[in-house]
Amino acid sequence: MSAFQEEIIEKVESLEEYLLSTTQELVRIPSINHPPTGEEHECQMVVAQHLRRMGLEPGIYYLDDVPGLKEHPSFWSGRDYSNRPNVSARRKGSGGGRSIVLSGHIDTVPLGTKDWNCDPFEGKIEDGKLYGLGAYDMKSGDAINLGVMRTLQELNIPLLGDVIFETVVDEEFGGVNGTIAGRLRGDNGDGVIITEPSDLMICNGNRGGQVAHITLEGPEGIVFEDEAEEPGHAIRELVHFLKWVDIFRQRRRDSLPSWEPGPFDPIPVWVTKVSSGGWGTNVPITVPPDVKVELFLQLMPGEEKDQVRGALLDLLDEMVAEKPNDFIRRPKVEFPIRFMPGSEIPVDSPIIKSLNRCAQDVIGHPLDVRPIPAPSDLYTVQLDFDTQAVHFGVRGGGAHAADEFMIIEDLVTVTKVLALFTLDWCGVAAQ
Repeated sequence: MSAFQEEIIEKVESLEEYLLSTTQELVRIPSINHPPTGEEHECQMVVAQHLRRMGLEPGIYYLDDVPGLKEHPSFWSGRDYSNRPNVSARRKGSGGGRSIVLSGHIDTVPLGTKDWNCDPFEGKIEDGKLYGLGAYDMKSGDAINLGVMRTLQELNIPLLGDVIFETVVDEEFGGVNGTIAGRLRGDNGDGVIITEPSDLMICNGNRGGQVAHITLEGPEGIVFEDEAEEPGHAIRELVHFLKWVDIFRQRRRDSLPSWEPGPFDPIPVWVTKVSSGGWGTNVPITVPPDVKVELFLQLMPGEEKDQVRGALLDLLDEMVAEKPNDFIRRPKVEFPIRFMPGSEIPVDSPIIKSLNRCAQDVIGHPLDVRPIPAPSDLYTVQLDFDTQAVHFGVRGGGAHAADEFMIIEDLVTVTKVLALFTLDWCGVAAQ
C-alpha cells in the first residue's frame, strides 16, 4: 500500500466509534416517509451539522426549487416536499481526475403492523448487531459516507477529482425524485455509489418494480345458495385470483430470459397485502362486498411499462372469462406507485473494477457482483443520466420489517473500501 492508503486504513479504524454513534444518532431520529409527505427534515439537519464540523459547507435545498425537476420524464407527481430538503456537499479536487458521488437516502419506511422486540428508535446494540428502523436501509450507509468524507478531510488527501456527498429524501415508495433532483441540480460525477445495504456485494443493477392495487367486487351480505352453484362473491373471486397469480408468475418465468448473474428468482410476483371487510364484533358476520389486493411485480431490465401492465390486464380478462358467473364485473386495477424499470451496467465496468481492487486490499478477495433483488433509485442514475452507478453497503436483515438490523463490523469495512476507492477513482495529486 502507498503511504496515503496506509493512513486511510489507520484513520478509518480510529473512526469506528464515530461510525457507530452516527448510525445510532440517525436511527434515533425518525425520518419516516408516508406519501405524499415525509419526516426527513430533522435528520437532514443533523447530517448537515456533521458536514459543517468537517469543514464542508452543506448545500440544503428543496426539490420544488430545482429547475427542470417537474418537467423531467421520470418525475413522479403528487408528492409534497414541504420541509423535506436534500443535503449535499462537495470536496473539490485539484482537477484532472474523475469525480464520484456518494449517495444515500435518509427516509425510511413506516414501522408496519408487526410488534418490534426492541425500540425501533433506540439504536440497540446486541451480539454485534445494531437494531432500529433504517439501521440497515439505509442510515448505516449514510454514516459510512460521512465517515469517508471525514477521513478525506482530516487527512487532507490531495485528490484530483471531486467527491460529492448527498443524502436525499423520498426514495422509499418509488419516490426517486430526490435522486433526480440531485442530478439536475448539478451534483454529478463520473460515477455514483449508493451505499444501500448490499450484504458486501457490488450490485451492478436492480430489479424493476410495479405495484398494482386490484379490487374484486361482489354482492354484500348473507349469500343464499341455490342447488346449482354458489353464486360469485368477493371471497370466491379472491380464490380464483390467487390461482391466476401463480399462472402469471409461471408465464413470466417461461417467457423472459434468464438474468445471470442475478437474483435466484429474478422476476417474482408477490401478493403483499389483502384487505376485506372488518374485524371484531362491531362488524356483522357477512360476506364482504369487496377484497383489495396489492400485487407487486418485480421486473427484468428492458421490460417496458405498457408491456408489463398490458400483460396483467390481459391476465385478468382471461380470469374473468374462465369464471363469468363469479365475476360481476372486471376487477378494478390501479397503479399507485411509479413504474420502476430494471437496469444494470456491465460487470466489467471501470467503477466495479476499481471497487474490487480496493476490496481486495481490505477484505482479501474481490466481491461478488450481481443485481440487487429489489427496485431502487439506482435505475434513474444508470438510465436517465447515463452514469456508472452501483450499490455497495453493509450486511444485515429485516429491511421493511420489524427488528431491522445491520452488522456493526461492516461499518469500518465498507468505509475502508470506499475511502481507498476515492484514491483509486479520483486520483491523487503528485507530492
